[in-house]
Amino acid sequence: MTSITTIPLSTLRSSLPTRPDAAAAPQRWRVAEIEALYALPFMDLLFRAQQVHRANFDANEVQLSTLLSIKTGGCAEDCGYCPQSSHFETEVKASKLMPLDEVMAAAQAAKAQGATRFCMGAAWSRPKERDMERVTEMVTAVRGLGLETCMTLGMLEAEQAQALKDAGLDYYNHNLDSSPEFYGSIISTRTYQDRLDTLGHVRDAGINVCCGGIVGMGESRAQRAGLVAQLANLEPYPESVPINNLVAVEGTPLADTPPLDPFEFVRTIAVARITMPRTMVRLSAGREQMDEALQALCFLTGANSIFYGDRLLTTSNPQADKDRQLFERLGLKVQGERPAATVQG
Repeated sequence: MTSITTIPLSTLRSSLPTRPDAAAAPQRWRVAEIEALYALPFMDLLFRAQQVHRANFDANEVQLSTLLSIKTGGCAEDCGYCPQSSHFETEVKASKLMPLDEVMAAAQAAKAQGATRFCMGAAWSRPKERDMERVTEMVTAVRGLGLETCMTLGMLEAEQAQALKDAGLDYYNHNLDSSPEFYGSIISTRTYQDRLDTLGHVRDAGINVCCGGIVGMGESRAQRAGLVAQLANLEPYPESVPINNLVAVEGTPLADTPPLDPFEFVRTIAVARITMPRTMVRLSAGREQMDEALQALCFLTGANSIFYGDRLLTTSNPQADKDRQLFERLGLKVQGERPAATVQG
């Protein structure tokens, strides 16, 4: 029988940073080592992940990000999971780039709801030069509200990354999506190296990297381990790692994909935390389909960031209110918020 204790404690300890800049020199992770983590008994894996998490973060604190689509639909890429692709017939309709005043109204609402990072996404293969002036203006304006800024605009050239940096961009999101071995099963219009090149331009410009992937697309556990290995072996590994659980959308090639076992999703959060100790691990797409118990397990395992209040309203936000109620029940506090003052009698 194959042993499940192939990762010695010394290996786990070697993944713990000993200085603030330890993320700049991550250890190299072999796919087989990550598969061995996945194969640990569930409780042992969660215990190890919690050890790493508590060594690097306040285990009862969650960071809130809000995502706004500033340009929806009509994307030229053929990513099999994405309803925004022009290759597929879905209910998503293409729109033009959102005006600055609407972006600012959404950012102000996000800040009022407690978000500290505002992410702006455009469904492009890559931004055209005529769009760069408008998106850099958005970055500068949103940053002026005191929010961290993040953008995802598709592939970037070096000069475009530098322009975003000059505008004050804090983070750029560009996901690897999957392992190299599985990648060709879901995307044909851009290569894995295209994604790595964009990440290189972002890093060279001095912008923090937000990079993760999607699980539940029909990949094997070994391929999930391959994705985590790719992320963990980036030098340095990303400051922010969104883990998406596939939302199967009618009209896309992955519409009929069976859902991933929830415990396998939690295992993915755990191995991401162990292999990237100081990154922010974010629950991203698919969280609305998770029950509260599953979300609590993810927080226990090392997830410490969520997309929050995705449906921005000028009045109350039911989803945001529901999240706040869950935080209260779990005793979680929001990063950057001051505790409410107590009234002395």
